[in-house]
Amino acid sequence: MSDAAYTIPEGKNIKGKLSRDDLIMRASMIVIGLYLLVSMVLPLYAMLSKSVSTFRFDLAAFEVQVSDESGANFSEPVTFETLNERLGVVEGLDFIAGSDGRLGVTQFFPDFSFRSPVMYRIRSNQEDGRFLVGSTLHTGTEWLELDSNTFRRVQLRPEQSYGLGNFKTYFSTPALSDSIKNSVMIAVISTIVTVSLAFWFAYALNRSCMRFKGVFRLIAMAPILVPSLLPGIALVYLFGNQGFLKELLMGAEIYGPIGIVIGSVFFTFPHAFIIISTALAISDARLYEASVSLKASAWRTFWTVTVPGARYGLVSAAFVVFNLVITDFGLPKVIGGQFNVLAVDIYKQVIGQQNFEMGAVVSVVLVLPALLAFALDRYVQSKQVALLSARSVPYEPTPNRRTDSIFFVYSCLVAVFIVGILAVCQFAALVKFWPYDLSFSLNNYRFNRMDGGGWAAYFNSIKLGLLTAVFGTAVVFFGAYLVEKSNGFRTGRTIFQMFAMMPMAIPGMVLGLAYIFFFNNPENPFNFIYGTMTILVVCTVTHFYTVSHLTATTALQQMDREFESVSASLKQPTLKLFSRVTVPVCLPAILDISIYLFVNAMTTVSAVVFLYSHDTALASVAVLNMDDAGDIAPAAAMGMMIFYTNAGARILHLIASRGIIGRTQAWRHR
Repeated sequence: MSDAAYTIPEGKNIKGKLSRDDLIMRASMIVIGLYLLVSMVLPLYAMLSKSVSTFRFDLAAFEVQVSDESGANFSEPVTFETLNERLGVVEGLDFIAGSDGRLGVTQFFPDFSFRSPVMYRIRSNQEDGRFLVGSTLHTGTEWLELDSNTFRRVQLRPEQSYGLGNFKTYFSTPALSDSIKNSVMIAVISTIVTVSLAFWFAYALNRSCMRFKGVFRLIAMAPILVPSLLPGIALVYLFGNQGFLKELLMGAEIYGPIGIVIGSVFFTFPHAFIIISTALAISDARLYEASVSLKASAWRTFWTVTVPGARYGLVSAAFVVFNLVITDFGLPKVIGGQFNVLAVDIYKQVIGQQNFEMGAVVSVVLVLPALLAFALDRYVQSKQVALLSARSVPYEPTPNRRTDSIFFVYSCLVAVFIVGILAVCQFAALVKFWPYDLSFSLNNYRFNRMDGGGWAAYFNSIKLGLLTAVFGTAVVFFGAYLVEKSNGFRTGRTIFQMFAMMPMAIPGMVLGLAYIFFFNNPENPFNFIYGTMTILVVCTVTHFYTVSHLTATTALQQMDREFESVSASLKQPTLKLFSRVTVPVCLPAILDISIYLFVNAMTTVSAVVFLYSHDTALASVAVLNMDDAGDIAPAAAMGMMIFYTNAGARILHLIASRGIIGRTQAWRHR
């Protein structure tokens, strides 16, 4: 046979036939991608639509006639707009309403009396006009005749339109628009303070020979185990109206920016410490040897070698802290006082005023700085270059009694700050009545006698944590595996990766509010999960998806694709390779993802504060509700229960990890 028989026609692309494994992997990726679409993209779209949905009272669209006292002769029709021009009942922003807004009509008639024999006729002069008589909705242009007693129950409904009216209203309301300035200011100050403290703490642990490094590292991670509300409660006991250190503020109030900044430093410190410590742990000793040989001072070496080497970690830590502070809800809600911030504004608009449209507007505004910080962080990370080469020599600090002593004292001060916050909360949870009766009692742990959900809320949180850890870890790890190990399907993998990265830039308050708009719609086929534990699990998994996904992909990238090639050559199913090889090899990462999801499910407030029901109340939300009700000591007690539960889970995770990894990772030590 001639060679021409094997020639591929010009312009033709020959595609190989997809194997059964490829089809299964692509189908699985589509399924998990649809999960992210339904659990994140569509709710956010619903929220965005809500933010540009404007409801306004159109007084010119309604007409009314009034009879004389005989009830027989009616006046000429007049619009409510004309009546309003005479009396000025509705002015300016009062025309703006929520989707369920109502406007009583009797206020347009100063002499109105429900006992009067006067009759009224009312209608809309537009087909889509709507007004209520009691709970009955009337539409159309037909006149409706009512007696005085019935007329007093008439309420006008606003008309819906789309545009930027809600945003104009927001930025023209000083009390609301000031929240942007306040949130950014608090986030910037907290970021500067936290990153500075975390840098020197990480520097002490990585670049000195001081003692008890393990203890300090353990203490530094403690704030991760508590909800962000807890430092606010501790600060109230320390510096509040009855605080025993109140005089240290020299007349200043802890309720407001001071309290928010101090509390923010507490709960963001471990996040900054982890990132900066990782950056400082990677260094080349040859650079320091060159600095010594050039007779550079220690201070010059610090600025020319240490800081440039850790700059990406510092920038990344700054963006992470900024994002955490500007999107946090729990802390400013507890100790913010009258100092408005964006996250609390969302809560006030939705829970306090039932103005969902304005809540959606504030959510969109809150997303913008979070998205900007996230985008800048990703850009900086893309510019990062390798700091260690094959010829690098690991840096090992040399003992220096004076320097080590200074860093030890500094680390002790930071540790006292962290432990002190937790100790104050525990002490407050055990005393009878602060500050008048400091005898110990367990009365504050009688949660069933207080608002917030009782002990059922605590066990609901454990249930949420376990379900999130199990199902979340399975979905996240399998999704990451499909992205990293699938053949071809580049477009699908790119879209999936984009969906997987989005949750990191979406604040929990925004996601929770978006779920209301999307899942609470009766026409939504997924409406049945609203108000159940399922929606809490879905929201929590989605909210913390990105970090878990990045952890999984990092572990999977360490495995050579040679495994898949060998499996294919032996004609073994991909899922068999996944269960027999991939999962055991990546088990440390899988365990880390599971404990990460469990701890965050126990501590999160913002993502679930809009979604829980009477039967699914959670411990973290119970802390908020008890604090609102004035039960501050029981709130501290519930917060400490969350801390001890997470600490116990961490210990169990450590023990289980050592046992499981000892049996499954022995190959690493050969």
